[in-house]
Amino acid sequence: MKLLVTGGLGFIGRNFILQMLKNYPQYEIINIDDELSGSNHLSLQNIQNNENYKFVKGNITDSNLMEKLISQSDHIVNFAAESHVDRSIANARPFVDSNIMGTFTILEILKNYKTKRLIQISTDEVFGNLISGSAVEDYKLNPSSPYSSSKASAELLVNSYIITYGINAVITRCTNNYGPLQHPEKLIPKTIILADKNKKIPVYNNGKGVRDWIHVEDHCNAITKIIHDGKSGEYYNISAKNELDVFTIVQKILSIMGKSSDSYEFAENRPGHDDRYSMDSSKLRQSLGWKPRIDFEQGLEETVSWYINNRKWWSEFDLGFMNGYQWKT
Repeated sequence: MKLLVTGGLGFIGRNFILQMLKNYPQYEIINIDDELSGSNHLSLQNIQNNENYKFVKGNITDSNLMEKLISQSDHIVNFAAESHVDRSIANARPFVDSNIMGTFTILEILKNYKTKRLIQISTDEVFGNLISGSAVEDYKLNPSSPYSSSKASAELLVNSYIITYGINAVITRCTNNYGPLQHPEKLIPKTIILADKNKKIPVYNNGKGVRDWIHVEDHCNAITKIIHDGKSGEYYNISAKNELDVFTIVQKILSIMGKSSDSYEFAENRPGHDDRYSMDSSKLRQSLGWKPRIDFEQGLEETVSWYINNRKWWSEFDLGFMNGYQWKT
């Protein structure tokens, strides 16, 4: 099998590549990434000489380049995306360019390659704030931020190309990922790094925001299952049923690191903040037999340990954003 992975230097993409080459060493993987936000080559340095792995620097809106790469592939796994809500509030244009126009570029090419399958990676944030219950695959889309709106738009584009042009595509949505190799701007690594530096942890919305946390390896396992057994034209929700509020997450990390429980400060809330996300993944579990394997408590402890033992990795990033509000910049 030949896979084209877009955004393979990002958090989920690089974990996916490492997992695939470990579990399916015969697969060939092309990784296209523009090496901008969230990108870091250190995480993939051990596979640079793997004959079944190739890195291409480029942007997924480059139609000529994408045509060439798609023609060489069986599956396209589209991780490429601007993904941080705060930055989308400050400047939505990069999110429209990457998340919508990048997807559009891929779809236009796939009109001529209908045997090739697109796996479109999306997010639970497309459903917006859920006061109660959990969203199933056909729940109404109600995005709140420029980021989630761009992902919902991409979903609608993919679905329209399935219906209108008969392309071969699957849409997956996942809840909040955590684990090694995640960009320091995200809650869990940011909390670990600030605690490691003995600085206060900024907490939005008095820490009441509830998210469903899934280890990135479980997410990647789900994508692999969908690549092999998923049905074209379907949506699949991916969730772990680990709903915890932000304040609880911060307190768990401080406890693991042996830091004072008052090492936080409530921060000014960002515009359009959603209180709760929740998805029902029964369809994926029942139809494809997938289920998460990693216990959250264990996964969180291992994640904290990874960041403490890999300071060189996260020190490669510009950490200036930790001193202010990204959505105000």
